[in-house]
Amino acid sequence: MLSSIMSIINTTLMYSTPLIFGAMSGVVSENAGVVNVGIEGIMTFGAFVGAAVGFYTQNPWLGLLSGSLAGVILVVLHAVASVNFKADQTISGMALNFIGPGLSLFLCRLLFKNKTTTTRIANKLPKIFGLVDVTVLLALLITILLWFVLYRTKWGLRIRSVGEHPAAADTLGINVTKVRCTSVIVSGFLAGAGGAAMTLGVVSQFTPTAISGQGFIALAAVIFGKWKPQGAYGACLLFALAQALAVTFGGGRIDIPSEFLSMLPYVLTIVVLILFVGRSMAPSANGKPYKKGKR
Repeated sequence: MLSSIMSIINTTLMYSTPLIFGAMSGVVSENAGVVNVGIEGIMTFGAFVGAAVGFYTQNPWLGLLSGSLAGVILVVLHAVASVNFKADQTISGMALNFIGPGLSLFLCRLLFKNKTTTTRIANKLPKIFGLVDVTVLLALLITILLWFVLYRTKWGLRIRSVGEHPAAADTLGINVTKVRCTSVIVSGFLAGAGGAAMTLGVVSQFTPTAISGQGFIALAAVIFGKWKPQGAYGACLLFALAQALAVTFGGGRIDIPSEFLSMLPYVLTIVVLILFVGRSMAPSANGKPYKKGKR
């Protein structure tokens, strides 16, 4: 019994890490007023680049950094389209969900002898005391850092102000475009790190299904967590617990159909959205392009 409980806890922490990075990506972007529904695509591209660099360099830390920077490269398209050119943020983000996987598969075939999966990585990210992935600690530190920046620093106040009332922030001399673009770029860095954490810490290689809904679950965690880092962190643990239960009780340990266990995290996501999306208040200007001079 105790071993099963410990297994569930360890698995929950392991699967929560990519979700937490993805959720923090959504928190920082949406607090600045820019919806980023392209987290799934960014995580996919970060997962591939992280796995590829990790394999060829045999350095998982370099792979994690490369995956994060890959997320930045991809999200720049979203920043330019949605912030600079005032394009519809949802459409721009959805475009990344097609570009990320498509580019990943193309480069994977190019670099790995026409295969759609990378070679397994021998050197994964290390574990703390041999028990918990180091990315679990990194995710917690990122959450604490983001909370501190948003609620205890002048820059965080600027982020939240352009997300709530960009016109008022503009009159106070805050460069709305700069703050939003910077926030979106940070968002891409975190989402890319989440994807790389999956392939370098959880599954050991990139596959077309390495990222399968985690980006959308992360967005649900942002809503469930009321756009706050600590709330999103707790929501990610809840969703990861559902995944851990599916893994732990799968394989015939309990007479529950495997299909039901597999769909559990996604059903929980839908239920949470139905119950909480109407009660959670997003930043007032979230998803609304800002045009200077327009109140």
